[in-house]
Amino acid sequence: MVENTAAKSHSRQGFDVSININAQAGSKWLDDDGRPKRTGTVWTASAHIITAVIGSGVLSLAWAIAQLGWIAGPAFMFLFSLVTYYTSTLLSVCYRTGDPVNGKRNYTYMDAVLSNLGGAKVKICGFVQYLNLFGVAIGYTIASAISMMAVKRSNCFHKRGDKDPCQMNSNPYMIAFGIVEILFSQIPDFDQLWWLSIVAAVMSFTYSSIGLGLGIAKVVENKKFMGNVTGVSIGTVTQTQKIWRSFQALGNIAFAYAYSIILIEIQDTIKSPPSEAKTMKKATLVSVAVTTLFYMLCGCFGYAAFGDKSPGNLLTGFGFYNPYWLVDIANVAIVVHLVGAYQVYCQPLFAFIEKTAVQRFPDSNFINKDIKIPIPGSRSYNLNLFRLVWRTCFVILTTLISMLLPFFNDIVGLLGAFAFWPLTVYFPVEMYIAQKQIPKWSTRWVCLQILSGACLIITIVAAAGSIAGVVGDLKSVKPFKSSY
Repeated sequence: MVENTAAKSHSRQGFDVSININAQAGSKWLDDDGRPKRTGTVWTASAHIITAVIGSGVLSLAWAIAQLGWIAGPAFMFLFSLVTYYTSTLLSVCYRTGDPVNGKRNYTYMDAVLSNLGGAKVKICGFVQYLNLFGVAIGYTIASAISMMAVKRSNCFHKRGDKDPCQMNSNPYMIAFGIVEILFSQIPDFDQLWWLSIVAAVMSFTYSSIGLGLGIAKVVENKKFMGNVTGVSIGTVTQTQKIWRSFQALGNIAFAYAYSIILIEIQDTIKSPPSEAKTMKKATLVSVAVTTLFYMLCGCFGYAAFGDKSPGNLLTGFGFYNPYWLVDIANVAIVVHLVGAYQVYCQPLFAFIEKTAVQRFPDSNFINKDIKIPIPGSRSYNLNLFRLVWRTCFVILTTLISMLLPFFNDIVGLLGAFAFWPLTVYFPVEMYIAQKQIPKWSTRWVCLQILSGACLIITIVAAAGSIAGVVGDLKSVKPFKSSY
C-alpha cells in the first residue's frame, strides 16, 4: 500500500504540471533541469518502495489466502507481484519523455501521463487517483477504529477472561479518529514534515513484524498448520459466498501491492548516470522480491495459525494472546501510522480542490483571505476559512461513510480492485506503447493488450466480489450500529 511521505512531495501539483526553471543548470549543486542534485541509488529507491508498500494492506492477507487456499492463495500473490514488477519496469521507462538519458523529466505520475498520452487521459487519471484517495481515507478510518477496539478488547479479555464477549460499538472510535483528522487537516503542508516518513516506516514494520511473529507463535502453539488446499470449506460458508469471497480476496491482494502511483516520484530521487530507468528496474526487482517474501510469510503464517477462522484484520485475531501488551503495541502502531497516512493521502486532493476554487473564484475573500492568528512563542497561524470548512466537511463525510460501511475487508478489496487495473496496468502499458511507438497489432502490442485485458477482468471480478461482500454485510449490520 502507498504510505511513504517523502516520495509524495510533488503530488500536490494536481493537474498543473507546468514547471518554471530559472536556475542555472549544470551547477555542482543543480541537476540538468536546474533542480537540486539528486543522490538516490538502487538501495535508497528500494527502501522508499518497501516502506511505501508495506502498510495496512498486509493485515488482510491471511484472510485473503484463507478464501483461496494453500495453492491458489500464494499463487495469486506471486502472480500479482510479477504483474506489478513488470508494469513498474514499463512505467520506469516513461520517467523521461523521448530520449531515455537526456529527455524531458516527468516529476509525477500525472506528468508522465500528460507527456505521453495527452490532456484528456490525464484528467481521467486524475479522477481515478482522487477518487481512490477518497476511498483510502474511508478505509483508514475503518482500520483505525478496528485497531482501537482491538486494544480495548484485548485488555477486556485479559481482565475478564473469555466468558465476556467484550463487544463494543465502532462509531465512537471512528468519531474520535475523525476529530483528530479535522485538527491535523488544518496543519499547512502536513505531508512535508520530514519526520513523518520515519514514523510511517517504523510503525508499519512494527505492526507487520509483530503480526508475523504472533502468527508463527500461534502455529507453534497449535503444533500444526491450519487450513487446507481449497481454502474456507463449503459449509462454513455457502457456495455463493465462497465464490464472492474468493473474488474479493484478489482485491485485498491487489491493494497490498499498490505503489505505482508514486513510482515516478521515487524515480525522481535517483541520480544519473546510469539512466534512472536502469537503476529503477533494479530497485523494483529488489523491493518487489523483499515485499513478496514478507507478504508470503505474513499471509501464510496467519492462515496457518487460524485456518478457516482467519480474521479480516490479522491483529484482531489475537484477543486472548499473551503477552496481551504486544498485541496492544501492534494495534497502537497501526493507529499512529494511519493518523499520519490519512493526511498524506488526502493532501493532493485537498490541494487540488483548493487550487480549483482559487481559479474559479479569484475575488472571493472566503476562499482567498487568510486570517493571521498570533501564537505566543511562534509565528502566527494563517487561518483560511474555506480550508477550514472544506477539509472539515471532507473528514466528516469520510467518517459518516465509514460508520455506514464499517467493513474492512470489503472496502480494502474494493480499493485494491479499483486502483489495480487503471493505475498499475492500463496507464503504464499505454504510456510505454506511446513512448516506444510500438506499432498497432504488432506481436508486442497484442501481448501488452492481452495483459491489460486480463488484469481488467481480474479488477472487475474483484470489485464485484467486494460489492457483494458489502451488500451481504449490510443485511446483518444496521447502519451506525456496528459492533465487534
